[in-house]
Amino acid sequence: MDKHFSEGCVLVVGGSGGVGSACVKRFAADGATVVFTYHSNLQAAEALQAELGERVSFVKLANQDAAAVTSLMDELSAKHGGINTLVNAAGFNIPQKFIADITPELWRKVMDEDVNGFFNLVSASLPYLRQSQGSYVFISSAGLFKYPPGDVLSVAPKATIEHTIKGIAKEEGVHGVRANSIALGVIDAGIFHRLLNEENSFFDDKWHEAVMATLALKRFGLAEEVANTAFFLASSQAGYITGHCLPVDGGYHL
Repeated sequence: MDKHFSEGCVLVVGGSGGVGSACVKRFAADGATVVFTYHSNLQAAEALQAELGERVSFVKLANQDAAAVTSLMDELSAKHGGINTLVNAAGFNIPQKFIADITPELWRKVMDEDVNGFFNLVSASLPYLRQSQGSYVFISSAGLFKYPPGDVLSVAPKATIEHTIKGIAKEEGVHGVRANSIALGVIDAGIFHRLLNEENSFFDDKWHEAVMATLALKRFGLAEEVANTAFFLASSQAGYITGHCLPVDGGYHL
């Protein structure tokens, strides 16, 4: 087991999803005590816990509920002797819309779920990550490097979060806290699968061909590739890395 995970627990927010569950499995494979959250898919959460055994547990959580987030952090620290890592892999079915088609109501809803939900996690967990000299890993978007038209509802909140990650790295490094993010390209799992199955999907054959033309590696990514990166960034192997946004996007950003 990596020494960073020997005390306290790893918290994977959104651990029942495609990328999130791969992260849960990767940390559990190293022997870490892992707690993950789910929002609505109880069946997936139960199946993941059953697969991985007693070192893994789960809890339902809405990130927008600041009081619930604070209560969870307090409970986890008391039960497991601290929190050493927080991986935010929470994802939402964010519609692909051009800016002209977005209503103020939809904009506020997405910002509340994504940006305010993330800040609730940071605000409640930071005292515990100071104690453990722990690490944040945020699952972000390669759209931060190259803007994909129709994806502003995903990219705009993540741009805000990315600067918050850099702020954590800059301000909390004195306490030994690290913060990094992973900029995902198209990952063949989770939300991408759900979006593909929607009626009138934005992701048609024309979209597929256009995206493939932008990739240096002519394939979509795997959830396990993201999980391996998250594990590395959280581990002692990356102990001198902070404030970094690492693209895992098959070369989309080039």
